[in-house]
Amino acid sequence: MSNIEEGKKRARAWFAELRDRFCRTFEAIEAEYSGALRDMPAGHFTRKDWERLPNNEGGGGTMSLMHGRVFEKVGVNISTVFGEFAPEFAKTIPGADSDPRYWAAGISLVAHMRNPRVPAMHFNTRHIVTTKRWFGGGGDLTPMLNVQRNRDYPDARDFHAALKTACDAHAPDAYPRYTKWCDEYFFLKHRNEPRGVGGIFYDNLDISDSGASDFESGFTFTRNVGLALLDVFPRIVRRTMNEAWTPEEHDEQLVRRGRYVEFNLVYDRGTKFGLATGGNTEAILMSLPPEVRWP
Repeated sequence: MSNIEEGKKRARAWFAELRDRFCRTFEAIEAEYSGALRDMPAGHFTRKDWERLPNNEGGGGTMSLMHGRVFEKVGVNISTVFGEFAPEFAKTIPGADSDPRYWAAGISLVAHMRNPRVPAMHFNTRHIVTTKRWFGGGGDLTPMLNVQRNRDYPDARDFHAALKTACDAHAPDAYPRYTKWCDEYFFLKHRNEPRGVGGIFYDNLDISDSGASDFESGFTFTRNVGLALLDVFPRIVRRTMNEAWTPEEHDEQLVRRGRYVEFNLVYDRGTKFGLATGGNTEAILMSLPPEVRWP
């Protein structure tokens, strides 16, 4: 097996393993809950496989979705797709301008919480192979209440600290570069405001033709990012999930979710990539919250 094929196999297996670990952890949180909605049944994930239609070429994925008393809507999806990029889209992808064939695998997680005092979280990582290969992804935190929307707030402070630890193990300048990239990326230009309190965003990491050492560096970092968020986000959820909230806080949450929708439909690269490559529409739009409001 070539280095590239072995790398594909390892990346795909990791994304599936990480999906399982997130799902188990989130179901455990549902079982632990003791707040005002404790009489509601604890949520459990349901899984749904999908395959691409023949004219969209090969591959597919699995959606894992849960509606619960802590997680109003959380999805943890994995996919592996392959085929050829359309000519215009190929021009925007490294290594695809001369050969439009590609292979891509990844994990995508979006958690919309029932309690407005618990922030929403997004995370995705992916491995893409064209005539080159690389890793990309990241995670960001979106508090629903204005009082929480600063990096000195405990949730944001802990979230960034976990990601900084993962970045520092990768490269001394990784955290400042990737958190700046995140701030620039998760920004609603039409409203001149950030989506949340940031995190990290990276792409084209250790881009190479076939070098094994480049793959190992990118793969190790990508695993460490996933593990950092698997550790820190459950701690953030448990901190406030049992607290009572007010109708005013719920209204604030619904308006903030509207901003989330605006970003994902207008700017999000993952949404654009999925739709441009014939992905499953239901899985792609899993990121949208279950209920929103525009004032």
